Amino acid sequence: MKTKIKICIFSCAAVIIILAILLVLFSSGVLKLNNPSKSKYPVRGVDVSSYQGDISWDVLANQGINFAFIKATEGSTYKDAKFDENWKNAQQTDLYIGAYHFFSYDSSGKTQAENFISTVTPVDNMLPPVVDIEYYGEYNNSPKKAEEVQSELNELLNLLEEHYGAKPIIYATMKSYNMYISGNYNDYPIWIRNVFASPKLSDGTDWVFWQYTDKGRLNGYNGDEKFIDLNVFNGSTDELKHLCLQGLVD
Repeated sequence: MKTKIKICIFSCAAVIIILAILLVLFSSGVLKLNNPSKSKYPVRGVDVSSYQGDISWDVLANQGINFAFIKATEGSTYKDAKFDENWKNAQQTDLYIGAYHFFSYDSSGKTQAENFISTVTPVDNMLPPVVDIEYYGEYNNSPKKAEEVQSELNELLNLLEEHYGAKPIIYATMKSYNMYISGNYNDYPIWIRNVFASPKLSDGTDWVFWQYTDKGRLNGYNGDEKFIDLNVFNGSTDELKHLCLQGLVD
């Protein structure tokens, strides 16, 4: 009887140790739950913000990536501290670049659009503007009703489309997609975040971009955040180029 108890204790301890090791490896970015096939998804990219600090864009661009999304704005007044620098320097590379806006549940769609438009100067061959809609703060536990969010989101999307001449890309987590986007924005390019598995959207829509990990490690940045988000494009480089905007600069 004592032998069985000892075996049980050792087995449980071994399982706990293994789980702890796996957690450490995942948290440190050594172990990634997603590893998209490079033959299936050869077009790859990153998204960055001030958290990555000073970026050496020539170094970053020379690591097997094709595109980069750069944080520009948030809500009605916030502008990312590194946006102007990143936007200027990223244009000196061969990367396809785009800017993204973090959607606020506390601001009108109109003022959020004005913030983004006043910040992001159009350039030829830029990717469409991105609206990032996810949960934050108190809204993690008490999300706003879909009707309220969609009213402001629609205004924001429409104003951005009017200004930049193309439908914006919608970025969402699986949770925010199911709550606010599913079945309502099928004609918009979707950028979905799923760091656990290959994403399947509830309404059958095909995603265009997939953020598959937030634990990437590349050379060329020195911010407080040691990781960088990694993404794939669901198509070829020619299709990515076709998605880019033309005729924005006189």
